[in-house]
Amino acid sequence: MSSPTPAKQRPLSPFMIGPYYRPQLTSMLSIAHRATGVLLALGALLVAWWLLATAGGPQSHATFDAFLRTLPGCLLMAGLVYSLIYHWLNGLRHLFWDAGMGLDLRTAYASGWAVVALSLAGTAAVWFAARG
Repeated sequence: MSSPTPAKQRPLSPFMIGPYYRPQLTSMLSIAHRATGVLLALGALLVAWWLLATAGGPQSHATFDAFLRTLPGCLLMAGLVYSLIYHWLNGLRHLFWDAGMGLDLRTAYASGWAVVALSLAGTAAVWFAARG
């Protein structure tokens, strides 16, 4: 008895970006949604540091404040603000999808680009408001 012919090797997952899968806006925004969720969870550590610094007195709080005024601190805060706004807006977009609205390809792409643009604009607005 002969053995069956070997099955053609196929990729197992769309996450095999490269020759097997062309990235699409919707998949990239989905990955970004997960990434911003992780960043926000890690950002909780910054909130804990802030609370401990505030409870520790003026000198501890001044140390925390000095860190936030450095370039890495500013970039961290900007990234967390962007993550918060993006994650919130994209979550609203998903709620609309759950209600059966905006599922056609044209609307999905338009709402995706709107989430990115509004997240950038919102981050800039918060940044300029906070900086005076």
